[in-house]
Amino acid sequence: MTLTYDGALRDVIRDRLAGHDRRIVDDPTKRHAAVAVVLVDSVLGEDRVDPAPVDDWIAGRPMPEAGLDGRMVDVSGGAAFFLCRRASRLSSHAAQWALPGGRLDPGETVVEAALREAREEVALSVEGIEVLGLSDRYETGTGFLVTPVVAWTTVVPRTEPNPDEVA
Repeated sequence: MTLTYDGALRDVIRDRLAGHDRRIVDDPTKRHAAVAVVLVDSVLGEDRVDPAPVDDWIAGRPMPEAGLDGRMVDVSGGAAFFLCRRASRLSSHAAQWALPGGRLDPGETVVEAALREAREEVALSVEGIEVLGLSDRYETGTGFLVTPVVAWTTVVPRTEPNPDEVA
């Protein structure tokens, strides 16, 4: 299903986030992190070539079963969001799909952290980005409390994956 990327969609998402009774997990023993759900417009057919060839991320691991290899081809057209394949050489969660994000630096808000991480991981410019709201904070099995930051951009993003973090 293709969702038209327009002001009406932006308004619906912003209104639903504003009206949502956010679930906020709080545990002082956990570290805080944020992820960026950056909504963008995509053009049908722009994903005909997988930007992360299997050899770049599988790194000698066995191939997943058919249909679950994570290839992101033939999914473009309409509203989309950034999803990154983590670099295969990382010490944790190597080659997994993830939203751009990471832990908060001291004194940093979740919005600042999410946008900083998107800039560091895929060189996403924050110019033209409108934060629509926050989603439910959730706890991970690795000791983090993660807050998703939902953002919208009207600028056609030019990105460059950081090879130290993203395949």
